[in-house]
Amino acid sequence: MPFITNRNSKEEVDLFYEDYGEGQPVILIHGWPLSRKSWEQQVWKIVESGYRCISYDRRGFGTSSAAWTGYDYSTLTSDLNEIIIQLDLKNVVLVGFSMGGGEVVRYFTEYGSTRIDKAVLISSIIPLVKQKDDNPSGVPERDLDGIITALQNDRVGFLKDFSKGFYNFDELSKVSRISQAQLDYDFMIASFASPQATIEAAKAWMHTDFRDELKNVNVPTLIVHGKADQTVPIETSANQAAKGIKNATYIKIDNAPHGLNVTHPDELNKVLLNFLNS
Repeated sequence: MPFITNRNSKEEVDLFYEDYGEGQPVILIHGWPLSRKSWEQQVWKIVESGYRCISYDRRGFGTSSAAWTGYDYSTLTSDLNEIIIQLDLKNVVLVGFSMGGGEVVRYFTEYGSTRIDKAVLISSIIPLVKQKDDNPSGVPERDLDGIITALQNDRVGFLKDFSKGFYNFDELSKVSRISQAQLDYDFMIASFASPQATIEAAKAWMHTDFRDELKNVNVPTLIVHGKADQTVPIETSANQAAKGIKNATYIKIDNAPHGLNVTHPDELNKVLLNFLNS
């Protein structure tokens, strides 16, 4: 199985990745608390459209090794950079879903755009999840603290119900957009992840403020967000990101939840491929 080792972080980690197709490389960065497997409905479409598609498991998730430390965004982004450097990728399109948007933006801050052609933020947490005086639409800190407490006390119990809100299950299951089997699949993936990684990565996406870093994203950028996202409020994420990133195309998908890559794959894939081909 293919692994790339990052020896430049405090704890050495082995990152599992899948690499399919030929052409311009597209790197898919998954959300929390899942793995590369969440991109199932995008990988085949990207490859069949003539691109090289690389998806990887964040440290502590999926098949990658689980370090005890290194779940801050700078270290996570060093993992992404090792993939780009060791595979000698150029003209890359970075695609970040939810938490993965943080690695996308931090990459421009720390490594620049020499190897990057375009960027995509899907249901992204960028630029800030937490409610502050100057971010009133964010999630109250007491609610974020409640998630951490739940993960510490009964991680699998919390994860069992998490996907319902992730996919707006009660509503979209009635119109065959999402199945109970998908929720069960996500639970298996999420529960398999390192408990330490699950908690520490959550702290990263909860508390990291990327607002001052948006100006560093200096390539054409696609921002896609569901209008019905109950997990990452659109007002504190995509609406702000679209204003802060200079060369951004902003697409909102009607009735789409946070996990729109699963519930609305045709709509997302059409928008994504149009952007890749532009």
